[in-house]
This record gives sequence, structure tokens and C-alpha cells, in this order.
Amino acid sequence: MNNGGGKRINGGTEEDDDEDDVNGDLDAWERTYTDERSWESLQEDESGLLRPIDNKALYHSQYRRRLRSLSSIATAARIQKGLIRYLYVVIDLSRAASEMDFRPSRIAVIAKHVEAFIREFFDQNPLSQVGLVTIKDGVAYCLTDLGGSPESHIKALMNKLECSGDSSLQNALDLIDGYLNQIPSYGHREVLILYSALSTCDPGDIMETIQKCKKSKIRCSVIGLAAEMFICKHLCQETGGIYTVALDESHFKELILEHAPPPPAIAEFAIANLIKMGFPQRAAEGSMSICSCHKEAKVGAGYTCPRCKARVCELPTECCICGLTLVSSPHLARSYHHLFPIAPFDEVPPSHLNDPNNKLQRNCFGCQQSLLNPGNKPGLFVVCPNCKRRFCLDCDIYIHESLHNCPGCESFRHSKPVISNEE
Repeated sequence: MNNGGGKRINGGTEEDDDEDDVNGDLDAWERTYTDERSWESLQEDESGLLRPIDNKALYHSQYRRRLRSLSSIATAARIQKGLIRYLYVVIDLSRAASEMDFRPSRIAVIAKHVEAFIREFFDQNPLSQVGLVTIKDGVAYCLTDLGGSPESHIKALMNKLECSGDSSLQNALDLIDGYLNQIPSYGHREVLILYSALSTCDPGDIMETIQKCKKSKIRCSVIGLAAEMFICKHLCQETGGIYTVALDESHFKELILEHAPPPPAIAEFAIANLIKMGFPQRAAEGSMSICSCHKEAKVGAGYTCPRCKARVCELPTECCICGLTLVSSPHLARSYHHLFPIAPFDEVPPSHLNDPNNKLQRNCFGCQQSLLNPGNKPGLFVVCPNCKRRFCLDCDIYIHESLHNCPGCESFRHSKPVISNEE
């Protein structure tokens, strides 16, 4: 009996060793998928039931840490922002992009988050334009020209995701330099390179190309999906860009979205200019005219240039006939919050809600939900430093990332004339 038990124990030990060997052969990211340890995402509440862990407080602390860092940079000095940006996104489609260290592959993760980045970019930069460039087989291709339509860029990208050959950083920079040299001086020229390879196969001296980009005032930033490369770091240092390396998919998403808000303008490039802009009228739905951007007759709504009466399909854009910059008034209004950002709200300890001497509101001023958790326990909340109104964590994030105005301050501003009239 003892021997049999010993055999079973040894057999069990051998099986465990085999499992350990199998797991030991896997990379760290593979083990997170094979062994998700889902029980660790549960916690026991007061009644003894298992509930998912609430990550709201953790997410909010990360958000506020990023918000404070941005506000400290903005308040350190009067910083000029580049509101009219001309950005080329360079996507590495070499064979390295088909690697599977990001699930399901690097290019699948890149395409997913580039789509989200393009939409976020146009939401925060309505006066700006984006173009797409791909690198494949040592050659750089212009996938889409500079434009203000997110749908056209996304559609073109999703149809060209095949990976092959080597990557050439120099060819991509030469191609983009030729395009951005035609941009007016008031536009901020930028390049965002999503680089998967660990080498670059160049036809000439890439150091000369980097100096040419620096002379053309092109700000180059790189997000690497592999290890750090000296040439990418040198490129960003010379042109005033940012070089980062993504650790995983969530980190890559965070890094690429950091390039959506307008960056501070470089001192020697920040030249104030008056810009002529036209506000075109929307054409009637049933009208037919020749589109100046597609060179073909189109039926339906479009926009008419106020100077030369040419038809364009989308805004913002530059008239192909007279060269006038065409925008709409909402585009200018949406760019306003970057010049005067709302101040971060102050965190308040939850114990203040139970203070008998504190008779301030116990509901969020934004959504009117109670600031108390189930069981009348105080929850986390914030206070506007100007109007002293209280807000929950969700409203805090919504106000700073989407609304860009404090409802409490706006209500005081609109109520002042009423009070003065009554007096």
C-alpha cells in the first residue's frame, strides 16, 4: 500500500514537473493567456459574496496622475500650442510586423489602435490633417495624402495590411520630407513612426536625412514595438520628438494616444502668423457639380469655396483651385479648449462626507448621483477649485476629457446677470 501510494505521489510529482516544464518554455506574455488566474479578479464583499474587483479608483488615480503632469507642464510657462498640425503616420509593414509577441500579431494591434488614434486625433485637432505612409520591402509608399476625413484613412489602411521584406527608415523620411516641405509656414509638421523592425535597410546616409528633416522643421516621434534602437532615439533627439518603446498592448495604446493632443511648439519654429480662412456654405442635397478634389461630377451635399466657388467634399481642407484654407466655425470652437484648459479638480478625502459640520451637497453636481457607496459609506469624489462644486470620478473624467468646461462654473457665470437684475 505504501509503495503504491508512493508511486501515485511520484507519478503526480512527475506530472506536475511536466506541467512546469511546459509553462517554463512559454514566454511571460504567453503564460498570461494560458493561465489567466481569473479568480484573482474577484473579491469578497461584506455579505460573503464574490464580486469583481472595482478598478474605477485605480483607473482614476492613473488618469489624475497624467492630468497633473500635463497641467504642471502647461502652468510652468505660457506655452504656444500647434493647433494646425500636418501629421504623417508611418506604419512599418516589414516582416517584423507579423511577429506574434503582441496578440494576435503586431500589425493587428497596430491597425486597431491606429484607427482609434485617427478618430481621437481629429476630435482633438479639428483644424489638422493626417496622411498615412507604409514601409514594405525596403520601399516607402504613400497610402493616403494629407486630409481631414478619418473614414478614408481607416478604409485605406485596413485594405493594406500585408507584411513583407525589410524596413527602410531613410526612404520613409525622404518621402515625407518631400510632402511636408510644401506645407505653409504656419502649419506644424510632424511624423509619428510605428516601428516594428530592429534594423533599417537604407540606400544612403540616414544621418544626412535626419539633418534634412531637422532643417525642414519636421518633428519626428517614434513608438517602437521591439527593443530600443539608437537611430530612432537619435532621430527624435535631433528633431524634438519623443521616442518610446511599448511593453504590451495597453502600453502601446497609452503611448499612441499621447500624441493626439497638440504638442508644445518648438521655440524657434513658433512663428505667429495671420491665416486667411474661408467658411464655405453647404451645398443643396440635390445639386450636381464637379468636385475639385476628386475631379469628377458628384450629386449631393458638398461645400462651396467662398472665393472661387469650387466644390469640395469635406472640411477642413485646402481649396485645390485658389489655395484658401476652408474650415467651419465648430472646428475653431473645438480648438479653443487647448488654449485655456480646465484646471484639475482637487481630491477630497471620503471622510468629509461624514463630517457633521460639513453641510455641503452629498450628490454629484454633474450627474446628480449620490456620492455615497452602498451602505452609506463615503466614496471618492473631487471638488472644483473655483466653484467648489463636488463631482464623482466619472464626471471628473468626462469634464476634463470630453466636455472641457466645468458645469458648476458655467452655472455661476449664467446666474450672475439674473442676480444683478433682481437687485
